[in-house]
Amino acid sequence: MARFALRGARVVDGTGAPAMAATVVVADGLIESVGVEPDGDVEVVDLDGMVLAPGFIDPHTHYDAQVLWDADLTPSSWHGVTTVVTGNCGFGIAPTRPEHRDTVMRVLENVEGMPLDALVEGIPWTFETFPEYLRALDALPLQLNVAPLLGHTPLRYFVMGDDATERAATTDELAAMRALVAEAMDAGAIGFSSSRSTSHVGAHGRPVPSRAATLDELDELLEPLRERDAGYFEITWGPDFHVDEAAAVAKRIGRPVSWAAIMANRRHPGEAVRTAERVREAGGRVHPQIACRPIVVQVALSDPASFAMAAAFTEVLALPREQRAALYADAAWRRRAEADLEVPFGKLLDGAVVTESTVHAHLVGGPTLGELAAQQGVAPIDVMVELSLAEQLETRFTVPMVNDDDDQIGELLGDPALLLGLSDAGAHTSQLCDANYATWLLSHWCRDLGVLTLEQAVWRLTGHPAEVLGIDRRGRIEAGFHADLVAFDPDTVGTGPAQRVHDLPAGVDRLVAPSQGIVHTWVNGTAIWSDGAAVVGAGPGHLLRGGATADGYTGP
Repeated sequence: MARFALRGARVVDGTGAPAMAATVVVADGLIESVGVEPDGDVEVVDLDGMVLAPGFIDPHTHYDAQVLWDADLTPSSWHGVTTVVTGNCGFGIAPTRPEHRDTVMRVLENVEGMPLDALVEGIPWTFETFPEYLRALDALPLQLNVAPLLGHTPLRYFVMGDDATERAATTDELAAMRALVAEAMDAGAIGFSSSRSTSHVGAHGRPVPSRAATLDELDELLEPLRERDAGYFEITWGPDFHVDEAAAVAKRIGRPVSWAAIMANRRHPGEAVRTAERVREAGGRVHPQIACRPIVVQVALSDPASFAMAAAFTEVLALPREQRAALYADAAWRRRAEADLEVPFGKLLDGAVVTESTVHAHLVGGPTLGELAAQQGVAPIDVMVELSLAEQLETRFTVPMVNDDDDQIGELLGDPALLLGLSDAGAHTSQLCDANYATWLLSHWCRDLGVLTLEQAVWRLTGHPAEVLGIDRRGRIEAGFHADLVAFDPDTVGTGPAQRVHDLPAGVDRLVAPSQGIVHTWVNGTAIWSDGAAVVGAGPGHLLRGGATADGYTGP
């Protein structure tokens, strides 16, 4: 591999230490030296005026399926991300038996907003077990490093079949699942993930399988992590699993626990900060996840998965798409939907606007549904439904959901216990694009608002997630570390607006966002982004087998 020197940049090393002027030498995919001029002939890359940082680590993605048809992992690879963690929230596509493939894909459709047509065409299903899935990933020309978690939902289907959504596991089933967790850990899973969230409604309107598990089952399935003193546990919180339960699990297994998520909402002033304070009081290696962007989605009533926390929309998700219009036309359903949405979200439809429409082009961008409803003497849900029914449910609305309180978000970003991420990259593909959270952090929170220093922002994106997840020799610019690096212009780094493209399998659409000011990115010493453009076919990424614990690391 090439040996080259990166010269002229301000080096922000990912530890939080002050930026420094230093030459960084890369050789054979590793950082050879920092602050030492190279001897002999060496290629020099001039980074004058740029910041050189470790490559960004995204701890919360759902690229489990997309990686099989898009080894470049776009758009994350456009934004300086060099490592992604997959399999979050208990979801994934392995282990999966052939008879469960349709069900597992429908879970991803309902919960994570992945288009079913794209999944059907794009997943080759050359695997059944988790080790076989890892081997399939290892054979790909990965552009980024991929660190997979084993998900609770496919695991339950694999052992329990259709009963996975209905009941507790038997003693024998529990033993079988525990053995599969151990097998996955030994094969290279970086940990285990689950969900207790009432919003997670899966195939055919049934709760996702992990919600049917007892907490005792969860404890049993985490034993392989405790026994190996390896791995990381990630979970979406629910009524019976929150701050105290996470702290108790972290203390019992002696491993890091992260839960999704603490959201800062104007409807509940101070609640997010108070939750973070409870985390500190509870103690243990607990790292709740936070987002640095408002969660704003584009919703079409053909697939209202973003509203799954509202019971009336659970009814919708249980129906085939062709039967949903009839339910929307029912006045009684609309009243239930209006009441059910207000419980978790308040009056969120008041501020929604039409975003994409052929029939209603004159309404794109405003007025809001609240304003239209006031004019017509009806509720915003009625306006939304009537507009949608006139366009075969394909009218798209921009709906501000949560995480809309900058004051609270700023406080959360200053709490070193909290893990930044929650990009959900690879999920909700037609509804949002938050894979650009790193460039948003650097522009909005660092440069524009000054809430974070440059050094703090880079630590949030690099050294901190590497430390929490235990990813070995990544996340810092240090001799002997893997050469995952990003060079960016601090004056222009940021993100462009979301754009709808039709590049998923079967020609399905998704939202992507271009980066700005990301000049170069290297993964394991090989350029994947050069002079502001992708390097096609580079493929230097590694499957990070067992990368969730430094002392047990067996990856490249």
